[in-house]
Amino acid sequence: MTSSVSPLVRYLPGHTALVLDSPHSGTRYPDDFAFAGELATLRRTEDTHVDKLYDFAPALGVGWVEAFFPRSYLDANRDTTEVDVSLFGETWPHAVSEDPRVMGKVRLGKGLIWRTTDDGAAIYTRKLTVAEVQARIAQCWQPYHAAVAQAIDAAHAKHGYSIHINCHSMPAIASGNATDFPGEAHADFVVGDRDGSTAAASMSRLVCEHLKGLGYSVAYNHPYKGVELVRRYGAPQQHRHSIQLEINRKLYMDEKTLEINTGFAPLQTSLQSLVQQLLATDPRALPA
Repeated sequence: MTSSVSPLVRYLPGHTALVLDSPHSGTRYPDDFAFAGELATLRRTEDTHVDKLYDFAPALGVGWVEAFFPRSYLDANRDTTEVDVSLFGETWPHAVSEDPRVMGKVRLGKGLIWRTTDDGAAIYTRKLTVAEVQARIAQCWQPYHAAVAQAIDAAHAKHGYSIHINCHSMPAIASGNATDFPGEAHADFVVGDRDGSTAAASMSRLVCEHLKGLGYSVAYNHPYKGVELVRRYGAPQQHRHSIQLEINRKLYMDEKTLEINTGFAPLQTSLQSLVQQLLATDPRALPA
């Protein structure tokens, strides 16, 4: 059954303790975006095909939330205070974060509303209005977060615990404007729990070890620790576990053409194995 509070957000309720969300795989570019440059450049900022990689999950009773809007239009994995005020031709009337760690990403052009692509290309040659960004928040950010919160609350209420995997992909080599480690070659997977604050160490360890057991290289909290969607909804002391899972795109696609390659099917089989493991796991029974 599909439940949706926005035409730009898909929510498939589940009946298990597991919830997956994909905030960056959206490909519907709204008419009011009015971006500069080529669409192909923006397409390479997407978490391309992540929604397809996990398309088996709803049939297993897993809660699923997916953004149809692109991350370059609005990044649902950022807080609404992570705003680059230089984008506006007028005063932004709402709160702006003063956290230097958060605002470091904003300075890279990767706030709530992106200013540049991963390669540093400007997305706009115009100033944005307060009204249009407020509309994006109302039509994209708010319904997306409402769906994730609803899915996790439902899972927790039914089972006494919840496991939330925030699903992403990453380039094989970090771009210059994407992270604090430009040029770094990424592992096959990066598991992030914000240094143990959004999931129990035992849960994150289970995910890491399961993937390593399948033959993948796995990094933990580097270079991606997890951002807003795990920070906001992860509370391991309340048996609410949220983990950000990054997949190296070289495993399943051509990063230049965006075409799926022969690695897609075996990778999806591995993800099915991980999901089955999570469905069989009660985090309360794991050793500390």
